[in-house]
Amino acid sequence: MYNDVYKYSLETILEHINICNKRFSEIDIATDFVATEYGQMVLDAIVTRLQAIGENVKNTSRKHNLLQDNYPEIEWDKIIRFRDFISHHYEMLDYEIVYEIGKNYLPKLELAIKKELGKFE
Repeated sequence: MYNDVYKYSLETILEHINICNKRFSEIDIATDFVATEYGQMVLDAIVTRLQAIGENVKNTSRKHNLLQDNYPEIEWDKIIRFRDFISHHYEMLDYEIVYEIGKNYLPKLELAIKKELGKFE
């Protein structure tokens, strides 16, 4: 199951995580997302990348469950459901949840993806 397509998917997820982290570095507290127009643009940019992460996880898990099997501590179903929520209910998005994801969940996801990519070395 470890093939070039799987590796590319992991690299794509990691790229989106890195961009989220860079953009998130400008946010100190959750309300920074809504205090200014610039904060709202950063929020939109991060959410777009979170959606792309969810889409890649969703597509990868359709083919096999390597990520889910190897990293059960990551809430893969929540990542996919959040992607679906963004796609279908963006107007109901809570910026505090996005802040929580950036502070507490993206770092854990990043470590899991890097560890999985390390298996290709």
